[in-house]
Amino acid sequence: MKILYVEDSAAAALVMRRRLSSFGHAVVLAKNGQEAVQMFRIEAPDLVLMDIEMPVMNGFEAASLIRAVEATQSWAWTPIIFLTASDTEENLITAIEAGGDDFIAKTVTEPVLQAKMKAMTRIATLRRGLTIANQKLEALASSDGLTGLCNRRSMDNRVDASFADAVQLQQPFGLLMIDIDNFKKYNDHYGHQQGDDCLRSVALAIASTVKTDNARTGNDAAFAARYGGEEFAVVLPMASAERTASLAHALVSAISALGIAHEKNADWGCVTISVGGAHLPQASGKIAELFRAADACLYQAKDKGRNRAELSI
Repeated sequence: MKILYVEDSAAAALVMRRRLSSFGHAVVLAKNGQEAVQMFRIEAPDLVLMDIEMPVMNGFEAASLIRAVEATQSWAWTPIIFLTASDTEENLITAIEAGGDDFIAKTVTEPVLQAKMKAMTRIATLRRGLTIANQKLEALASSDGLTGLCNRRSMDNRVDASFADAVQLQQPFGLLMIDIDNFKKYNDHYGHQQGDDCLRSVALAIASTVKTDNARTGNDAAFAARYGGEEFAVVLPMASAERTASLAHALVSAISALGIAHEKNADWGCVTISVGGAHLPQASGKIAELFRAADACLYQAKDKGRNRAELSI
């Protein structure tokens, strides 16, 4: 595991580093509490071993700040063990109140130190497992179960944040609303199982087209989401009007090119989409207004024959 060892004595740090390294651990050194907090942000260690009495900032103050850092990061808790020559009752109480988890003497014997590190290694392994599990749960909570795109809740959160940034930075903002043409007729004719397959194929093509456009423009902020049913949205923070329009037409072409048979989609014979787009040269007002404008353009695309994009730019 990775250990952040905090000690102002270079000689003591060298000795402890050798001891810990002999157990197979990677050791990162900091010479005072202030440096420890900075190193903690950068290294994200599995364990903090820290002296108490140090110049600039003592161990108790550093522990409190480390706990504050953790509150803003993806990991929830890192064990902090204080090393000191003075294991008084008062120091023990202060250590725990400052956010520490254990308290051992600097003169701790080799077997006891090794046993402590084995216990901390087990905790570090559990923490990594929990972190991975939480990341998977977060991904599941933010993804649409059928298509794998952002779900509506996740989209709303991302849109609100990106639009607020665009307003503050006076940046442009684009939005595309997408609807599969005559999808109810598709479901009725081919069945819901094939309808789900169609939704997945369309979603994959949308995501791929957006990814390609992100790479082409060097602006990877755009993302696709399942808005609901057979409706999708593509959000384009900081995108120009030209990029918004270009992507809208590219999406229409990409879905038509899939060649998914749709006998009930009059005039086309395959699965197609209609796209409505709206763009602000400088973000302002409320994001709901942009959605309404894009939705109005979507209805225009439907009225004009489908398999097309209409934009308000």
